[in-house]
Formats: sequence, C-alpha cells, structure tokens
Amino acid sequence: MVYRDDVPEPVPGEGQVLVQVTACGVCGGDLHFATHSATMVDLAGRMVGAPSLTDGLDLSQDVFMGHEFTAEVISAGPRTEAPAPGTPVTSVPALMSARGMEPHLYSNTEPGGYAERMLLSAPLLLPVPNGLEPRLAALAEPMAVGLHAVTKADIAAGVGAIVIGCGPAGLAVVAELSAAGISPVIASDFSPARRKLGRLMGADEVVDPATDDIFDVWQRTGTGTPVVFEAVGVPGMLDSILQRTPMGTRVVVVGAAMEPDRITPYFGIAKEAEFRFVQAYTPDEFAETLRQIADGELDVAPLITAEVGLKDVPWAFEQLSEPEEHCKILVRPGS
Repeated sequence: MVYRDDVPEPVPGEGQVLVQVTACGVCGGDLHFATHSATMVDLAGRMVGAPSLTDGLDLSQDVFMGHEFTAEVISAGPRTEAPAPGTPVTSVPALMSARGMEPHLYSNTEPGGYAERMLLSAPLLLPVPNGLEPRLAALAEPMAVGLHAVTKADIAAGVGAIVIGCGPAGLAVVAELSAAGISPVIASDFSPARRKLGRLMGADEVVDPATDDIFDVWQRTGTGTPVVFEAVGVPGMLDSILQRTPMGTRVVVVGAAMEPDRITPYFGIAKEAEFRFVQAYTPDEFAETLRQIADGELDVAPLITAEVGLKDVPWAFEQLSEPEEHCKILVRPGS
C-alpha cells in the first residue's frame, strides 16, 4: 500500500461526473485483496459463468481501490445532466465508460475512493438525503451487503437467525436482521469488542465461541430451525456448521474464503441442509440502505472507530487486523 501524489486529474467524459471524495470506508474485501491479490486474480481467471471483478487487472502496475464512498459533485462531463456542484452524493461503485462497466474495486486506470477526486457515472448517482453526514452515508455500501444476504436468505417471520462472525459483514447482517424484525438473532465472535458491537447492531444474544457453542445456545434460547449466516470465511467453518446445525438448516455464506475447503456431504444429506452463497448487492438494495441510514432505521455510527487522511491508508490497513481496536476506518481525503 503506497501513497502517491502524482496521479493525473480525472477528466469526466460524457455521462460522467467529477467528484471530490469526502469519506471512504476501508472494506474487508480490500484487506483480502492486499493479502491475496494474486490468488483472487487466479481464481477469477479460472471461473466461468460469472463476470470477473479482476478481468484484465495487472498486479505489476498500480492498483486503485476504495468503493465505500461519499463525495461532492465538482463538474459534469459534456452533454451530461448531473446534480449541481457541491451536492453530496454516493453511488454503487461502478463507472460506465467506453470500455464498458468498470467496478470501483480494483483498477489500474480509474482512481477509487482512496483519492481526493474520482469519476462517477451520472445515471448511478444518489444524492445523500436528509442532511445525512457524509461519513455515515459512506456506510450504505457495506450495509447493502448485509441487506442482500438477508434478502437472499428468504427468512420468514417467526424464524430466528444465527450469525457466525461479527466483522463488518456479519454486523451488517445482524443490523438488517434486526431492522427486518427477525428474532431471536444470536451472534458469535471471539472478540469482546466485536461482540459488544453485535449487541449494538441488534443481536438478542452474543456468544464467545471459546466458551460456548452457538448451536447449544440456540437449543436453549431459540425455537425451530434457524437460518445460519456464515460471515467468517475460514476453511473448516462450513463443515463445522453442517455437523452442528439442526435439521433442514439454510446456511447463507457471506464470508469469502480464499483457500480450497472441504465439507462432509453426509452431514448435509442427513440433515437436508442447504447452502446459499451471496455476494455484493443490487442497486435497489444500495439505495434502500442509504434510506435506512438517513431515516434513522440503522445506526451505523458505532461501527466507525477511526478516521484518517490519505497518507494514513497503509496504517488503516495494518490496524484493521486487530479486532479489539477497530471495526470500520474511514478515509477522509480532506483531513
């Protein structure tokens, strides 16, 4: 991770808007990429049947990142209708250009939210509503990941949930389950700080897996068969869930393991269990989480544990490896 101050000024083309970044959250996916970029590019290249988020990415060149952002409009490209300069906006992290649709995830050519200025697509812009603080609006993107997972789970009223892992993705799931009125929600994490955040985000009970098995806790406090959200992403977790979960469980896989894993099919067959793998969100889900935050239905402020300037992005990446200190660090280019 290197800070550079010699990147050329972005110039908006038709349909594009130049914006001044006001806040950008450091995503767990960015941390994964910083450690496992070669593996991610390799896996994406071997996969068929789905778009690759790293297609054409050259790891020998600079890679721009930052996709949990809010910004202010500076100017629009030619023949482009856009909000007035100074309007606070956010957007799904993608840029439409002559090259097609380019995600603001990992790019050799387009600066992302870890920058003073970047380009956005005018049709994708969402004005930040209700005078919402830009620092809070930046969390619409990670919260949309939680909303998408809950939506894909098809969890019905009267059915409770287990959330394994209280990192940012797991906490987003907990918050969206709570907002949907799902109860009970039982979450687990080894970190006391993350367990505290789990309660703040709406979990009815939090469990330390070092001392309590979450499925034993469910048997004591829940009823019926829960939907299980796996938000850890380490090998062995899926097999452990199949071994311990009740009959007929639906397991929603949110965590992104980079390594090959193995499961014991007999566990799943005997219990008629189901896996659902999820990624990202839809534009409508992104807009909905922005509304939820602006309307006070989601309180995301407790998730923000530090705010830094651009030169401190390497420090932020290092600090986020320590769950007792930080959950979500915001990059504020103007600070």
